[in-house]
Parts: sequence; structure tokens; C-alpha cells
Amino acid sequence: MPTFCRHNRIEANCPICSRQSGGAVTPPRPARRPESRAVSTPSKRRPSSRSAGDLRVRRMARAVDDGYENDLMPGLRATVEAAHLADELAFSAARVEQLRTAPRGLYAEVAALSDQPEEAAWLAFQIAYLSPLETDEPFAEIERVRTTWASGELPDLDGVEVGSRPAHDPSRGTKTLEAYRHWAERVGSQAAGFSGDAAWTPQRRFERAFERLALRGFGRGPRYELLVVLGSLDVFDLRPWSLHLSDAMDPTTIAAKRVFGIGDAMNLQRRASDLATAAGVPMEALDLGLLNWSRPEGERITAGVRDVDDAGRRAALRTLLRAEPHEDEGDEDDDADDAAGEA
Repeated sequence: MPTFCRHNRIEANCPICSRQSGGAVTPPRPARRPESRAVSTPSKRRPSSRSAGDLRVRRMARAVDDGYENDLMPGLRATVEAAHLADELAFSAARVEQLRTAPRGLYAEVAALSDQPEEAAWLAFQIAYLSPLETDEPFAEIERVRTTWASGELPDLDGVEVGSRPAHDPSRGTKTLEAYRHWAERVGSQAAGFSGDAAWTPQRRFERAFERLALRGFGRGPRYELLVVLGSLDVFDLRPWSLHLSDAMDPTTIAAKRVFGIGDAMNLQRRASDLATAAGVPMEALDLGLLNWSRPEGERITAGVRDVDDAGRRAALRTLLRAEPHEDEGDEDDDADDAAGEA
């Protein structure tokens, strides 16, 4: 029977005790290679399709650096870019003002349903989910497929035409809408989910609702837009204090990183707040303003509001941001590309 030494080894195999006892040392056996590793060696391992196929490099055209500097927008180096941002902030702020004072189209219907918060919230959700078209009849498709909350029916989205900022993904069908209805059931009602505690401030109510609505298929942009619409139309007392720039792939987040010259979420929010305060525009105006600033010329997202008078605000913002392009400055130089970075 084998005996164990003080080193917790079989005495005959212990390199110390066997020498002391004069015994032979049994060389250790080489470790057996697992059969699975013998079949597939590291040199023959193929890279996964996910790591190889999902790599995307985003590059955006930048205007020529003309020495422009502004502490509110440290990422901008061209006056024409600052002027463009001033114009988009002016439009977005005018849109928010129209929603609050004289909404049009389906927005007016949402406001009229404020005494029926379940129907108002459901219609606003359908607007944000499908997004208004950039046509003379922006709500035509939403009007065609919309349903009422009381009916319990979901919109028939087969072949539906969506706008420029939708959440709808045809491959998911109505799963996101079903998830939204299930969310409302879990919290008691849509009104309960959006209102929260009566003691909350409008800002906290917005923040909590944004977190609660983190449904699969309902990304940052449409989710933020829904809460802005509900708050601007006084369906619920909601006011944002932040832009929620945590989604690295969201176009507004990418634009904010370019404008503010930083990728850290906390510093992005601080610089966005500084710009909104200095420009005298509501925080929610930066959401659509930054998004439109990053889009090609002539592709502004109007989100169902097209007839706003923003000339005065546009001129004031250009003056404030020292963004008056010289006559010899052209449009963006397509040859001067810069990586969007930190996406």
C-alpha cells in the first residue's frame, strides 16, 4: 500500500522524500491533452463572424477649420458649423414652443385628449413610434393605422411607411407595442407610469419615466421624443433636465460628442446644460437640434412641425454664438473628413 509523505505526495514520487529514503523518483506524467483541443488547434481557429462583421467605421464631413472657438462648443472649429447649429437650435426651440402654445395635426388631438390620459398617451406613443413623415401630410400613415387604447387592438403595421426618426423595425413586428402595453399593465396604467409620485418634480418624473420605458426596440430617440411631446402638450407634468446621452450609437449622442468635444456622459450633460442656459432654449430643444445639425443639408427632421417662425431666434443665436459666416465661406468641405469617434 503506498504511503504519503509530509508533503502530501506519494512518498516514492516525492522528489524530496524519495532522495532522503534512497528511493527512485518516478518522473511526473506529461499532462494529457484534451481530445477537443487536439482536434481544434489555436492556429486553425477562425475568427467569429460577429467580431469580423459588426465592425463599422463612421466618418462625417467637417467644415474647414477657420479658427472658430467658443467655450460653449469646444468641439467646433468652423464658423459655418456653429451657424448651422444655431439655426437648428432655433428651429427646434420654435417647434417646442408651437407644441406648447398652438399644436397642429395629431399633436392637437393629443392635447385635446388631456382629460383622457390613456388615449392621449397611446396616440402620442404611436406618433413617436412611427414618426411623422417629411411630407405635406406628415401624419397620414399614423392616422391610417392608429388604434385606440380602449379597443385593446394594435396597429396593423404591415407595409406602413415611417418617418425619419422611428422606433418601428419591421423584423420585430408589433413586439415593441406589445411590450409597451404590458408595461402599462404592470404599473397599473399609462397615467400611473408617466405620473409616478405626486410629490415628484417634473424633472424627476421625466427621468423616471425615461428609465421605465427602456423597452426593447424603443430606443433613446423615440423614447425621449415621446416624453417631450407628452410634457409639451401638458398631458403629464414632464420636463427634462438632461439629454440622456448614454447610448453610444444614438445619432444625437454622436452629434453631442462632436459639438462638445468630449465623450464622457457627465461632461457631455454639463456642457449641454451650459449651452441650453446660455442660448435661452429649453433642454429638450437640444435633442432635435443636435440631431438635425449632424444630418446632411436639406434633410432636417421637422417631426410634424414645419410652419414655425424662427427667423428672429435664429439671428439672435448666431449673434450669441458668434456664428456669422463670412460671404466667402462655402458649405462643408467633403474632403475634410474627421472620424466621429467615441461611438
